[in-house]
Amino acid sequence: MSLRSITRSAPRAISRASSTAAVARFQTASRTGSFLKTSTASLLRPQQASAFSTTIFRRAADVETDEELSSKLASEIAFEQEVKDNEPMPASIKDFLENGPFEIQDIPGQEEVVLTRTYGNEKITVSFSISDLQNYDENMYDEDAALADEEDADGADGRSRGQNIEESEEDDGADEPVVPCRLNVVVEKPGKGALTIEAIAQDGAIVVENLFYYKDAKLAHGASADASHAAQNSYPGPPFGSLDEDLQILMERYLEERGITHALAVFVPDYMDVKEQKEYLSWLDNVKSFIDA
Repeated sequence: MSLRSITRSAPRAISRASSTAAVARFQTASRTGSFLKTSTASLLRPQQASAFSTTIFRRAADVETDEELSSKLASEIAFEQEVKDNEPMPASIKDFLENGPFEIQDIPGQEEVVLTRTYGNEKITVSFSISDLQNYDENMYDEDAALADEEDADGADGRSRGQNIEESEEDDGADEPVVPCRLNVVVEKPGKGALTIEAIAQDGAIVVENLFYYKDAKLAHGASADASHAAQNSYPGPPFGSLDEDLQILMERYLEERGITHALAVFVPDYMDVKEQKEYLSWLDNVKSFIDA
């Protein structure tokens, strides 16, 4: 037990003897540490100032970009406004709206345009969308051009190379093809459901593609998700082109009597161009107002 006491007391005695030296070393180290901290802080100050100046530079660059973007939007708006002012309203639109049987519903900011009218006890709705203009080049024009190039390359008609070159030069001066516009026509009768006709308006003609019948007229419009789902589960009927030719002719005459005519086929593409230009100009104004805010 005494040996253990000696062993434990020895380190304590040594620590007491060296406490003064330890305190001195600690004070020296503290002064050195404080000097190092001061030196380090002084070295870090320029870096902090540099970071602050970089932030100011970035903010200045952001403001410059906003101003440049706003100026570009303003020039685009001025150009589109000039085009709008210098292009008169097509006669087809004016004549159709003034003399046609349909009332137009064109809500600013929306792509779809709706025409409505009554015919006896029937309610007729024709709808189309300017989205066809954006989708045309990808889905239709490129495909048709590729098919035409393939036919020319194959030379299936047996024409000579010189004839092909001559005709291609003539085609270069031809008018650009008219964008095909999809029409959705709904004919409703009270308590009798509705007919839905999917058609294409192009080159002044209406081409019927599909004909559907729904016992519930709500399914013809598909205003809700449930209605769209129920319409998809309904039997759509055969493709219109597979019907008897006399039946096709009578159905086309049926539609003409209800206003689905040549005048409508000319009106729709012209109105789509006017509406798309109007919506684009409004979009530019809205974006510029957001950037300037």
